[in-house]
Amino acid sequence: MQSEARKEAGSDLSREIGERLRYARHSKELSLGQLSALTGGALSKSRISNYELGTRRMSIEAARLLAEALGTCTPAFLLCVDDPMNLTADEIDLIQKYRATDAKGQALVRKKAHEQVRRVQQTG
Repeated sequence: MQSEARKEAGSDLSREIGERLRYARHSKELSLGQLSALTGGALSKSRISNYELGTRRMSIEAARLLAEALGTCTPAFLLCVDDPMNLTADEIDLIQKYRATDAKGQALVRKKAHEQVRRVQQTG
């Protein structure tokens, strides 16, 4: 018999998986139907919605299909198994945008980040 704490942890994980999927879908400005279509119809709108709501746990196979359809994340990200730094949605968004720019843009972002850190350290 599963303990209440274990059930709650599983529920929390399902919710976090759902939040990541919803975030990734919204960042691509896709509807549930559009994402379903990008999976070739292998995953229905209602199934994707259930994943996002945390009422159904995503399988590895589904995570792979969704990651390929989205093109902006990995199955490991969707399943919360590559989160050693516990990044926020804003931090993930910033990393994705950084990776999407060219070398010159990345250098500019790094320079601005270093300047901001120095400013904060000097005033703090």
